[in-house]
Amino acid sequence: MKITFLGHASLGIETRGKHIIVDPFISGNELAKHIDINSLQADYILLTHAHQDHILDVETIAERTGATIICNAEMSYYYGNKGFKVIGMNTGGKFETDFMRIKSTIAFHSSSFPDGTYGGNPNGYVIEADGKRIYIAGDTSLTYEMKLIPETIGQLDLAVFPIGDHFTMGFEDACFASDFVQCNKVLGYHFDTFPPIKIDHQVAQDFFSGKGKNLILLNIGESIEI
Repeated sequence: MKITFLGHASLGIETRGKHIIVDPFISGNELAKHIDINSLQADYILLTHAHQDHILDVETIAERTGATIICNAEMSYYYGNKGFKVIGMNTGGKFETDFMRIKSTIAFHSSSFPDGTYGGNPNGYVIEADGKRIYIAGDTSLTYEMKLIPETIGQLDLAVFPIGDHFTMGFEDACFASDFVQCNKVLGYHFDTFPPIKIDHQVAQDFFSGKGKNLILLNIGESIEI
């Protein structure tokens, strides 16, 4: 499984020749101006919630690629009414294809579209594919429910946590979260894009390493393999 950081909370995931884009906010991110959204491949677009900094490029990418949008029920109604292919889920539910399984998890945040339309409950997701399992927390605070993930789903190979603070948990709480999900390998996202969420990378990574954990901070466009 190859994971590419597309800036902010946007990820590209490639597995078994299929492509998933998570929360595409690229064209509006000055830090990601070198990423060409017209060259991105997508079979699925996975959305954690409806805030603009997570959905800005959804329609552009879906129109070009024909990708199916996976999201919560209310967001699926919103995009379905616009003619897009959608799969609506809700917290705790699973969706399976021939190459992956996705489970929707609890996230504590808010969710509304830029036009004020209700965006349903925010979610995180556990994705299982190619013998690997990753947890994408979405925008969330630290929550005790994270403890249920290894207990009910199994051991994670990677946890993806927001670390920018202010709108989500910061890196200190993300480190606690890694204890809850029993995964010491963490990919940080949702940081640096706007002034309130700028962080000191070295301080954050030192905090994790001091706890015997690995905080991965990718440059935009950089990838890791798990």
